[in-house]
Amino acid sequence: MTADNTVSRSLHDLGLATWFGGSLMGAVGLNGAAAQVEEPKQRLRVADAGWNRWTPVNLAGIAAHVAGGAVLLGANKGRVAGQQGVASATVVKTALTGAALAATAWSRALGAKLDKAGEVSVEGSTEPGVATPDDVAKAQRQLKVLQWVIPALTGAMLVVNARMGEQQRPAQVSGGLLGRLRPGRAA
Repeated sequence: MTADNTVSRSLHDLGLATWFGGSLMGAVGLNGAAAQVEEPKQRLRVADAGWNRWTPVNLAGIAAHVAGGAVLLGANKGRVAGQQGVASATVVKTALTGAALAATAWSRALGAKLDKAGEVSVEGSTEPGVATPDDVAKAQRQLKVLQWVIPALTGAMLVVNARMGEQQRPAQVSGGLLGRLRPGRAA
């Protein structure tokens, strides 16, 4: 009898959905809306308030994704070792996860720096104005890139998840296992 991984798969997938969806909504909705605030010195404060409220939810989503992924990796270690293509997909997904974690951590550090800046005049949460202090403007320019890097990385993880789900189809499993046994096979 095989173990049922519904809980760990749900944590993994819902966590990633939270991470992806929250980062995309933040870039499009929250950061975009903050730029519409009439008073330039309030724009950063509004965006920071929204991101600060989102951070614990995002952290919970990331933790659920990583914990669920660790359980799934343990449950599928035989497939990773034995089924052709699964190990390479796992390596790609792990690299994307590491990059997304690093980008998220850097984004949060930059956000904390902007939060400490207080009421400074900006065009938007990621767009400095002419009166924006240099250190704040530098952080904003980095966040302008990171706000798109994070959903791109987590979106790529969703695509790899879809591929890995396809690798669990019976024909894929048997073909992948048999592929490992053929002499002269590509790794």
